[in-house]
Amino acid sequence: MKAPTQTFAVGVSQFTFSRAGRTLRTLVFYPAIGAAGGSPKSNAGVAAGRFPLVLWSHGLHGSPEGYQGVTAKIAAAGFVVAAPAYPFTNSAANPFNQNDMGNQPADASAVITEVLKLDTKAGAALAGHIETGRVAAGGHSAGGYTTAGMLSGSGRDARLKGGIIVSGGGMGGKFSGAATPVLFIHGDADGTVPYSSGRGLYDGCGWPKAFLTLLGGDHGGGLFGSAPANQAVSRTMLDFLRYTLYSDSAAKGRLRADATVSGAARYDGTL
Repeated sequence: MKAPTQTFAVGVSQFTFSRAGRTLRTLVFYPAIGAAGGSPKSNAGVAAGRFPLVLWSHGLHGSPEGYQGVTAKIAAAGFVVAAPAYPFTNSAANPFNQNDMGNQPADASAVITEVLKLDTKAGAALAGHIETGRVAAGGHSAGGYTTAGMLSGSGRDARLKGGIIVSGGGMGGKFSGAATPVLFIHGDADGTVPYSSGRGLYDGCGWPKAFLTLLGGDHGGGLFGSAPANQAVSRTMLDFLRYTLYSDSAAKGRLRADATVSGAARYDGTL
């Protein structure tokens, strides 16, 4: 399966899924028909082709809308991106309960299951457009912990071909199951989740892995803004997803150069 070379317009649709009585409002971003650029268009027509699926998890007090700058950019590169609002940790949660994070890996896996069903659902706009055997997950802060949980212990989602953990740490025990490439991104001046949390998880990971250190970087993980380090984060995440979900060896070969910015971003790993 060849990675697209063009940038797509982006469409977005909202769904409401559920798991064990837990409501999971989910925005799904996808490559759309039309000229690239601009804001995602609600329920726009889907571009021709089949696209891998990426599950994106928000941080505490976050929302799918709050990460649209990240998820839309991923979708524009040729991916379907599902971004759920977790019921007790999103920005509108009432009550808010940080301790509910432990339930989020299962929520995320349930959303993956529901979105994959759209590929064969009669009348669904995404029918025939999802490459159901190519799935990855990523997230920021609590979403990074959620992603780690999807790769660990009893929460392991065997469908995942790659994981991106931004400003996060471990949850659910040690990584388990088949070796799966993981990209870690963390600022070494993160005052919310210590750099050592991400680095410790990375050091204990025996799978193919990479670590992008943002020198002097804060908890935002380089996801927001346009500074050189932020551009490095964007390039690196997209190339990692192209490598893991499209088997794009050229993208793999670009990782180190794309992630390196003198004085701002450092890359190391075994990918």
